[in-house]
Amino acid sequence: MLTLGLDTSTPTGSIALGLEGRVLAESRLSVRAVHSESVLPEIDRLVESTGCNPADIGRVVVGSGPGSFTGVRIAAALAKGIRAATGAELFAFSSLAAIAAGSKTHGRVCAAIDARRGQVYAAGYSVGAGFSQEFGPVAEPFDEVLARLEPPEEWTLAAAIPQPLRQQADRVGVNVLPPAAGEPTATSLLDLVGLVPELGFVEHPEAWEPGYVRASSAERELAR
Repeated sequence: MLTLGLDTSTPTGSIALGLEGRVLAESRLSVRAVHSESVLPEIDRLVESTGCNPADIGRVVVGSGPGSFTGVRIAAALAKGIRAATGAELFAFSSLAAIAAGSKTHGRVCAAIDARRGQVYAAGYSVGAGFSQEFGPVAEPFDEVLARLEPPEEWTLAAAIPQPLRQQADRVGVNVLPPAAGEPTATSLLDLVGLVPELGFVEHPEAWEPGYVRASSAERELAR
């Protein structure tokens, strides 16, 4: 079954096509290209490059956030639209889960993304023969996230966060991966849907909404 993976939750988005456990094609989007006018043509180009047709897509797996509110909304809208057009099954995994799966680390992995305003988005996972969530996703100060990582030497941090925070984690004994490991990728979403499809299957796609974790700035202003 042809599977389309899509994540635009961070400034560098990605698209991937997989078939029977193999990655057929993948594409990374530049910082300025993560918007609907660029993503959809890139999906078409990628599908055409494999000799397939959009109608061949049987599964769509999307990174459901947290991350950029605009990017998360774009990926969600595109995934639901493609599902409606093709009849494909829809799967959604946290973009933090995609980071953990893509870290290629076995054991306890904390995935984190800079949420600004003094906070990070973070979640903890147990990665190995299976895949399970230990905490989160949350949006909270990094000190509070570190307090969840006990004992610290059992945890690995895969994070797209400022260097001072990475150094803070290193000082308390957490194993810190290089910054590149902190980006969610569409290929990691393909890995997740192959490993634990039951965790991501969306039973009612029309009603599904992505996991923003916290309200947007506009929503907070309206609530005042």
